[in-house]
Amino acid sequence: MRPTIAPFPVARSRRLRRTAEIRALVRENVLSTDDLIWPIFIRDGENLREPVASMPGVERLSVDNAVQAAEEAANLGIPVMALFPYTDDAQKTTACAEAWNPDNLVNRATRAIKAAVPEVLVMLDVALDPYNADGHDGIVRDGVILNDETLVALERQALEHANAGADILGPSDMMDGRIGYIRQALEQNDFPDTLIMAYSAKYASAFYGPFRDAVGASGALKGDKKTYQMDSGNSDEALREVARDIAEGADMVMVKPGMPYLDVCQRVAAEFGVPTFAYQVSGEYAMICAAGQNGWLDQDRAMLESLLAFKRAGCQGVLSYFAPEVARLLALD
Repeated sequence: MRPTIAPFPVARSRRLRRTAEIRALVRENVLSTDDLIWPIFIRDGENLREPVASMPGVERLSVDNAVQAAEEAANLGIPVMALFPYTDDAQKTTACAEAWNPDNLVNRATRAIKAAVPEVLVMLDVALDPYNADGHDGIVRDGVILNDETLVALERQALEHANAGADILGPSDMMDGRIGYIRQALEQNDFPDTLIMAYSAKYASAFYGPFRDAVGASGALKGDKKTYQMDSGNSDEALREVARDIAEGADMVMVKPGMPYLDVCQRVAAEFGVPTFAYQVSGEYAMICAAGQNGWLDQDRAMLESLLAFKRAGCQGVLSYFAPEVARLLALD
């Protein structure tokens, strides 16, 4: 039942907005560093920082510099880093075997980060696209992305990530049944405490372009991903996907992209009451940066406002490339 609102002038809404102290006192949602997951890109080599042209301020880091980034995260109070590999074309095959190589880029980076900064949680993606000569999240045969054959590959990948020390696995492939497959494998191989944050509602979106540049997948992709990623017109379907992932053993769920799908974030959080996250994807990041660099908006204010929107929609946290900038700004408050 909606509460009765007293008429003006008995009720004056502006009384609660009069000063910064009053506004802070009654604020419904607050953004903190505890809400941040910082995605970074890893590449081979030593002492390398390679700018990503379509993502201002974002770099591909060699493993040694990824460790430095983790130390920065710890100092800033950022609790989680998500690692994504820039895989050399020579290591991409149709079988995707590099995905479960114990010494692939993200596994090496995970071991190095956990050795140097164990308090920072590491999240690793579970999907085949960085290692696939066809650029898809699953194994491709005769132009068809194969669901069940891909599950076997994802299981192998997930186990190697867990063995490398990943705290959180993020299956982002959108194959049917993959959460159950991965959870069962983790239980059977003595990784009962490894968390799964399922990319449960991942849409076939135009906002992923800069990310694909960052991981070197743009040129490899043949066709599109619409047979396994969700149609942007659907939200009831998202609830079905989330329900299945929870039933199969996901500890947390994610909506991706973020801001274009705030309605989905709100529905998921309200319907299931499970830890719900959003991914503020590369295209969202690039748009805010571009507008800020052109003087069309205040980048810092837009950045903070965009992240607070996820909290207002019911999310526990957000993956954002803005994470270190946000943490530094919050520390000034």
